[in-house]
Amino acid sequence: MLTDLWDKTGSIIGKIDLPDFIFGIEPHEHALYLAVRAYLAAHRQGTHAVKTRAEVRGGGRKPWRQKGTGRARHGSIRSPLWVGGGKVHGPSPRDYTLKLPKQVRRLARKSAFSMRAREGNLLVVQDFTLEQIKTKSMVEVLRNLRLEGAKTLILLPQVDPTIVLSARNLPTVTTMLADKASAYHILAHQKLLLFSGAIPLLVASFGEEAAHVVHH
Repeated sequence: MLTDLWDKTGSIIGKIDLPDFIFGIEPHEHALYLAVRAYLAAHRQGTHAVKTRAEVRGGGRKPWRQKGTGRARHGSIRSPLWVGGGKVHGPSPRDYTLKLPKQVRRLARKSAFSMRAREGNLLVVQDFTLEQIKTKSMVEVLRNLRLEGAKTLILLPQVDPTIVLSARNLPTVTTMLADKASAYHILAHQKLLLFSGAIPLLVASFGEEAAHVVHH
């Protein structure tokens, strides 16, 4: 698919061809749902825990004899019925990780890219760098591209300290290598700013599928 190619001054300097198998498919909503769910689940620590009656210290002695006291019979002061006793059916440490097939993960990424392209929220910019690390310079570029104030994901071909550090203090801007962007990252940002030099890196991240498309 053909789209406009911008420069950092906000001018359209030509057209660029984006691979249809990434940016031109019908978005698969369920794959997007699964990818976001898996991403969020993987970030859960899963360290929540409470002690059962077997783990609470004490309670080894029967608090009073079984019969004749007029009170209810009890076998341990660490029973769940007692203050300070164990908990019943409480949470225990677990791993929340969800494993998704490689094809589903790739379909979700392609769906996210295609969705942003279809919405008109994808801008391809000619590779640029900044003369020095300065937040003001990055703000000026974003303003030129009409992205100021929008939650923007900048996809780079390689780590550029001047860009990464200049954008670091902007709360609505995230920088990332193009091949590391997941479906969650794309959906979590309203706008995508894709460096033209990052397109081959992005294509290569789809592995055998990309090689098959290129050769055909």
